[in-house]
Amino acid sequence: MRIKSLGALAFAGALTLAAGCNHKSGVNRNAEYKAALNNYYAAHPACLWENTKKFPMQAATADDARTQGYDALTDAGLLVRTTAEKKQFLIGSKQVNIYDLSPQGRSDWTVDPAEPGYGNFCYARREVTSIDNASQTTNSAGQKTAVVNYHFKLTHIAGWAQSPEMKTAFPRLASVGTGSEPGQTTLVWNGAAWQMSTRSAGVQ
Repeated sequence: MRIKSLGALAFAGALTLAAGCNHKSGVNRNAEYKAALNNYYAAHPACLWENTKKFPMQAATADDARTQGYDALTDAGLLVRTTAEKKQFLIGSKQVNIYDLSPQGRSDWTVDPAEPGYGNFCYARREVTSIDNASQTTNSAGQKTAVVNYHFKLTHIAGWAQSPEMKTAFPRLASVGTGSEPGQTTLVWNGAAWQMSTRSAGVQ
């Protein structure tokens, strides 16, 4: 009886140890996922436009859909606006607004190193606060990938991004500073560390 009891205790102890190792391993993986995401976001801030822009920029004064965002940026002091008459073949002319970077705008402008002359207005940094869950797989070639669900918050928020006019013109700004937000991405193992996959990179 005593032998059986000792055996049961040993078996239970082995299970506890194994569970502890698995738990520790999972925590380490989550820490690696979190580090990979934060490393990526440190170099890729949250910006206004999905695609970079080049200024000066023209927009017809009657085109409210285009001018709303530029006018909000003008009111925020990041752009300057002038008007001009643009001649059109056979149908006379139309009035256009010409938008260019202001001195303040140039200081807040994030240049696109891959496309000279283009850039973006970036308003915050993402910081991953938790890894909710992750699913890791290995393909037939031995490549490891992980689909990661997480939460993040926005930090270092630019003052100009918080005005009512900016939040109306750029709806994504409405949630800035309201708490954590969910996210999902795919990470790949490069042999030494996890990194953002090319199909996930470029998220705004």
